[in-house]
Amino acid sequence: MATNIELGALDKALRTLRLGGMLDTLDTLDTRLSQARAGDLGHIEFLQVLCEGEISRRESAAMERRERRARFDEPVTMEGFDFAASPKLAAAQLRDLEALRWLHAGEFVILYGPVGVGKSHIAQSLGQLVIRQGMDVRFIKTSRALAHLAGGHADQTWRKRLAELTKPTLLILDDWGMRELTAAQADDLYELVSERSGKSMILTSNRAPEEWYKLFPNPVVGESLLNRLINTSYRIFMDGPSYRPNKRPGQKPTANRANTRPPCRSCSPWSCLCVQSRAVHSGRTRRRYRG
Repeated sequence: MATNIELGALDKALRTLRLGGMLDTLDTLDTRLSQARAGDLGHIEFLQVLCEGEISRRESAAMERRERRARFDEPVTMEGFDFAASPKLAAAQLRDLEALRWLHAGEFVILYGPVGVGKSHIAQSLGQLVIRQGMDVRFIKTSRALAHLAGGHADQTWRKRLAELTKPTLLILDDWGMRELTAAQADDLYELVSERSGKSMILTSNRAPEEWYKLFPNPVVGESLLNRLINTSYRIFMDGPSYRPNKRPGQKPTANRANTRPPCRSCSPWSCLCVQSRAVHSGRTRRRYRG
């Protein structure tokens, strides 16, 4: 049995070498030493156990750092997405994205459709898969990315800020195409996409890609940028009832959420933008908000 003096000296040595994983293994050191003395665990195997503990700790710490850098809105996974809740979803296409072939080919993924169908959930879930593969991801709302780059023009840090968004293996721009762009914003997006040449991006949008062109004040910039995005992308239309009501605390999953959604009381049925009344509006209309 190892003495307290021996364990103390070993603990100090491992801390000096920053081998925290091996420190965790010390909890079972007496057991491992007994196995070694009995011939059940050789010296090489004993050293391997210590090394595996250190490797495991480092991999876990690295993954946690990548998750913090990604800045996801919430910790979601593909396993946690309820595909059965909406038979309209292209489940097979979405599942195929899990293989990450598009990532290794440097291609884009465009997830578009009505509000609340789970586009951001799928995008962040794919980001989690990329992180598990040991690569960096950045998730950010498109409006925030544009504001971040705009701030760089003011304080002369634009190039540095651009590098922050071009460095990750995968960039996820959420809520793309929410509103018309200024000339400066369009130029910033063009530079961002150009700098990320060969690297993948995921875009989520409430608008179909064909509607994006009109958001650019300069048709030449819009055509050049969107041709790069759209022509080298997996485009998946996500349709169905809102996924958000089903995620409320205490809410039980339902087979047909569209029929259980409460009607809006404050908007005109012909101009309602409320998520809850997108598909059903007091039984008077089935108009869907696409913008």
